Amino acid sequence: MRLHVFSLPMRTRFRGITVREGALLETDRGWGEWSPFLEYPPPVAEPWLRSAREAAAGDWPAPVRDHVPVNVTVPAVGPEQAHAIVVAGGCATAKVKVAEPGQSLADDQARVEAVRDALGPGGRIRIDVNGLWSIDEAVTRIPVLDRAAGGLEYVEQPCAAVEELAAVRRRVDVPVAADESIRRAEDPYRVRDLEAADVAVLKVQPLGGVRACLRIAEEIGLPVVVSSALESSVGIAAGVALAAALPTLDHACGLATVQLLAADVAVDPLLPVGGRLPVRPVRVDRDALARHAAPPDRVAHWQERYDAVRRLAATTGGTDEEGIA
Repeated sequence: MRLHVFSLPMRTRFRGITVREGALLETDRGWGEWSPFLEYPPPVAEPWLRSAREAAAGDWPAPVRDHVPVNVTVPAVGPEQAHAIVVAGGCATAKVKVAEPGQSLADDQARVEAVRDALGPGGRIRIDVNGLWSIDEAVTRIPVLDRAAGGLEYVEQPCAAVEELAAVRRRVDVPVAADESIRRAEDPYRVRDLEAADVAVLKVQPLGGVRACLRIAEEIGLPVVVSSALESSVGIAAGVALAAALPTLDHACGLATVQLLAADVAVDPLLPVGGRLPVRPVRVDRDALARHAAPPDRVAHWQERYDAVRRLAATTGGTDEEGIA
């Protein structure tokens, strides 16, 4: 197992960062990405490492489709920049970030209106709140943004708690999607049990790999949207593998986020063509990996994180000959 720590510049601030740090795991069988966000402690980062191990072992199910429809992702930027991102993205669906701290509902409304103008009347718009609204805020603001969009496909994670999602879903006409209520929950199936969502958003790394996500998709009984965790093309390939293996895929997936990066570590980055990503292997560009290697202090930081997660996995019994299941 070889650990390669990368530092990739981003085109615009997203999720509060302008540089995406992470690590690639190299084995004799392949590559996997391990890129839990910096604030995540070992218990949260451990499923991400299981996903990387699965990828590096080449242990993905056979695909049932050769392309995956994707959405362009619009950060919490001004309307002019939002319009430009959508035009450049070349997708028929856009996911728009809203509820950014320090911004107003009017800011969100202007961004969504600009996205509608860029997509035209036939495109689909979904918004992502990241759980930042209260129930009352969600019930008040969703109709405003629904009108601004000329109809929303769905609203993703309007509130933080599953019980709040269920309450919002009963009070608004726009479908509700669950993200954090699945990937950060001790019991992801409470979304199903409480009838809290119409769509399940699954992210491969946080949920422990492609096969783990397939089990959740089968058992949760909801239409699935596969989304990214802001990975390089190596990590996105895992999301594509999941989307390609799902028996049905009714919605565009949030896997076009390599567009948000100003650099990548792949010979041929996974970028959409005609609003779709191809289902294919990703070959690591060793020269690019060397150019975008993190400085020594950051490499040491990631090595410490890796060792901590290995120790955690060993204490919980999920180990193999190299220390990680």
